[in-house]
Amino acid sequence: MDLLVDTYFWYTVSFAMFAIVIWKYGFPVMFNYLDTRIESIREEIAKAESLRTEAHELLAQYQRKHRDAVNEADEIIKNAKEHAKEIKAHAEAEIDEVMARREKQLEERVARMEANAIEEIKTHTANLAIEATAAIIADKLDKKANQNLVDTSIGTVAQKLK
Repeated sequence: MDLLVDTYFWYTVSFAMFAIVIWKYGFPVMFNYLDTRIESIREEIAKAESLRTEAHELLAQYQRKHRDAVNEADEIIKNAKEHAKEIKAHAEAEIDEVMARREKQLEERVARMEANAIEEIKTHTANLAIEATAAIIADKLDKKANQNLVDTSIGTVAQKLK
């Protein structure tokens, strides 16, 4: 009976009962909680892996789109440069054509100006010759000779009229 009075014995008995109750009721609850927690962690890991895979696929897709966009931009730049070269060549050809046409017009204009100048010189020379001849005739002929010339002309005209 000493055993019934001993406190260490009751501590041991109560601890053993506590351990049995914990083992019977506590551990299954704790293990069940741990199992659900492990399962939820596995699901989160699976979801994270799925998201990671999806993110890699999106990254690869965006990288392809970026490469395609860069290639398209390079192609656009290349086409623009070629188009600019064509426009430049066309403009140069147009300028050459305009310059040739203007040069021809200038040559024709110079030729007309030369012809006009020659014509003016001829007219002026003829006028000068007439004036000089008139001056020479007026100087050589006096009034009497002029009167004889007029009389002779009148006589000649009168004879031809008869």
